[in-house]
Amino acid sequence: MVQEARKWASSFLEKYHREPRVADLMLQHLLNVDLADFLLIQRDEINAELLETFESWVQEHAETGKPLEHFLGVASFYGREFSVNQHVLIPRPETEELIETVKPLIKPSDVVVDVGTGSGIIAITLKKEMPDVQMLATDISLEALAVAQKNAEKLDADVQFEQGNFLKPLIDSEVTVDVVVSNPPYIPKSESGELSEVVMHDPDLALFANDQGLAAYRDIIEQISYLKTLPRLVAFEIGYDQGATVPELIRKAHPNAVIQVLQDINGKDRIVIWKN
Repeated sequence: MVQEARKWASSFLEKYHREPRVADLMLQHLLNVDLADFLLIQRDEINAELLETFESWVQEHAETGKPLEHFLGVASFYGREFSVNQHVLIPRPETEELIETVKPLIKPSDVVVDVGTGSGIIAITLKKEMPDVQMLATDISLEALAVAQKNAEKLDADVQFEQGNFLKPLIDSEVTVDVVVSNPPYIPKSESGELSEVVMHDPDLALFANDQGLAAYRDIIEQISYLKTLPRLVAFEIGYDQGATVPELIRKAHPNAVIQVLQDINGKDRIVIWKN
């Protein structure tokens, strides 16, 4: 019965100090029911094959910390459901704050590029929220771009995806870019052993950067100089301790840049706005 499966899972997860609610979300997904129906079927029997899948998911989550989103294959971001897998970063709440920050600064006629798009959450969300903008997105990972393309099709978002290192594809094609938005890898490689198990299931390419976590910013800032024209606006998500170093990199390359550092909901430096 559903009730018995939940009881077993709760007990099993508690032994590993995991959150029991994860099991309920797994079971709801496998049974394809919403919460209201889930509560009504507690005495229903579970198909043997489905039960076996559920038990294996619970065990793997308990023993390895593999995140719920990788079992379900989806994650929520800005009120929409995105496909995710081991090739892309699981969306974080802080990135929703990046969306909130840049939305009022973008004009309907702008050409906007999401650099290092991953699953496509930034590009697709901005396109859905601001349908008139021309939205481009780049990533060096073909596997990530496949996920992003799938999400764009699923959510009916007209985004042009390009494979390459940060802005390189747009430099080569001499595209005029008005706005650059990016949540690049910004965790120093030296901190890889200090992160939670769940985060460690994200791809290294999306998490870690050399040069104390600044390598990606350094590359993007340098590449911006080679675009056909200087973008009017650049917005970066940054690590909590990079509120001084990222602006310093920008000023070295662009002394006249107007820069603002914004804090997230927890009061930590999280977003850099650079206007030209």
